[in-house]
Amino acid sequence: MSVYDTLQSLGITLPAVATPAAAYLPYVQSGDLLFVSGHISKRDGKVLTGQLGRDLGTAQGRDAARLVAIDLLGTLHAACGDLGRVQRIVKLLGLVNSTADYTEQHLVINGASELLGEVFGAAGQHARSAFGVAQLPMGAAVEIELIVQLRA
Repeated sequence: MSVYDTLQSLGITLPAVATPAAAYLPYVQSGDLLFVSGHISKRDGKVLTGQLGRDLGTAQGRDAARLVAIDLLGTLHAACGDLGRVQRIVKLLGLVNSTADYTEQHLVINGASELLGEVFGAAGQHARSAFGVAQLPMGAAVEIELIVQLRA
């Protein structure tokens, strides 16, 4: 089954690349590595806001991270032209807008990690960091960036 067949079976339609909100590029390629800039949590084109541990629970944060992963896949598709070129998701960095006493950032970011594993199989398994932060741009609940290795 191709990556696109998998996406279809999951009911996922890839979004267009979002216009950057500041002075940066949505992605940069260096050799066979593609660095995808941080994407923030959105639902229906609107920023999904809130702080984990105060406004949102872990399950809601996990859903937000999954939505970010879908946006990242849209950007990845635009960057490489064919998701079949993805050799490996190398690294995922997840930032979670959370209270000082919230400790489940790793479970929130699983929403993205597990989707990438579903879509790419073993090639979607990656190194990862998940951090709690005091705030994210526009009050977003989650921000995630990727480093991806591409086939020629």
